[in-house]
Amino acid sequence: MGAAEWEATASPAAPAVDGVPEATVQRLPTYLQALHALASAGVTTVSSSELAESVHVSAAMLRKDLSHLGTYGTRGVGYDVATLVHEMSAVLGLEHDWPVAIVGVGNLGRALAHYGGFSSRGLSIAALFDADPSVVGTEVNGHTVHHVDEVPALVARRGVRIAVVATPAAAAQPTCDALVAAGVTSILTFAGATVRVPAGVTVRAVDLSSELQILGFHEQRKRSALLGELPAVARVVPAPEPAVRGSEGPAAGAGAGR
Repeated sequence: MGAAEWEATASPAAPAVDGVPEATVQRLPTYLQALHALASAGVTTVSSSELAESVHVSAAMLRKDLSHLGTYGTRGVGYDVATLVHEMSAVLGLEHDWPVAIVGVGNLGRALAHYGGFSSRGLSIAALFDADPSVVGTEVNGHTVHHVDEVPALVARRGVRIAVVATPAAAAQPTCDALVAAGVTSILTFAGATVRVPAGVTVRAVDLSSELQILGFHEQRKRSALLGELPAVARVVPAPEPAVRGSEGPAAGAGAGR
């Protein structure tokens, strides 16, 4: 399409949503966040170059991503913001209210329970679980913390299909096993441990320590590029002291008797 812009329309020959590449799916929430900002500012149309620049991708990549959703348009007009918001929300399943369970109500779990951005993205906290007796029974942002033994009953009763695991690493696998057995089919884990799940269950893992270590690697590379290689230190070899006549030792007597 070159530099030409297109107004968003649905193509009858659009590819199935299941055929959307994973890399495209990962970029859609970023596009949607930018579109919500534009809509809040009263912007009704946006060019691919403008939207791409706002999310730091190329216009060509953005147009290709949107084409996977069956989104094309009319030359010279640009994309309709409201239409894109609707289409991306539908693809991401945000037109439903997805109940979410959080297992592990330590510092991270509490922060997630207090996060206010879930509701605007079609997600809501349905249940909190922990194994610590001092935490069970307390309230966090209006939600009672239940014991992990109640996962099977409450998850099934409240129709939870998405869960967050914020437990210690050792508890990650049994926690995931219990969630899957209760009907959870999508898990986001912060536990920092690899977990095994049956086919049909989606797991996304976020290891905060590893992510920070990767940032440390990049910082080290930046520092090396900035400072460059340190100059080699020249080794200074002191000159030998002159021989003193009449002194004892090899310096004075060297060659004597020849």
